[in-house]
Amino acid sequence: MTDSYLLPGLPKPVASPDGLDTPFWDGLREGRLLLQRCGSCRRFQWGPEWVCHRCRSLELAYEETPAEGLVYSHQRVWHPVHPALKDQGPYIIVLVELPAADRVRIIGNLVGDPQQELVIGTPVSGVFEHHPDDDPPYSLLQWTAA
Repeated sequence: MTDSYLLPGLPKPVASPDGLDTPFWDGLREGRLLLQRCGSCRRFQWGPEWVCHRCRSLELAYEETPAEGLVYSHQRVWHPVHPALKDQGPYIIVLVELPAADRVRIIGNLVGDPQQELVIGTPVSGVFEHHPDDDPPYSLLQWTAA
């Protein structure tokens, strides 16, 4: 895998037009993982919604949670899924379960050797990949085996 996942030709991640996920993307640019948490039932959730997935409360706010988790699932990608990725591969996509955030699961890339051994339950830590000079500037949350 290259130093930057988003090669020329791939769309840059930006907040949705309605602003629902803006705090998430702003948090990544600050090197923090912010997820929605319900003010009523106090449970975390992902992806962002206007209503709590569990209790249907509208009292949602973003709170910081450690970017540490366990591999819940993974896929080693051998074939490019976009023309801009034709020379990039293999790479590993992981679904990470976050124990400190009610076991919410979030997807990302596992950085490092794309041939590395990986098993379900492997501890991983978040790596913030910043691109301040891009237009618009953005950051990605990648993962590395702990």
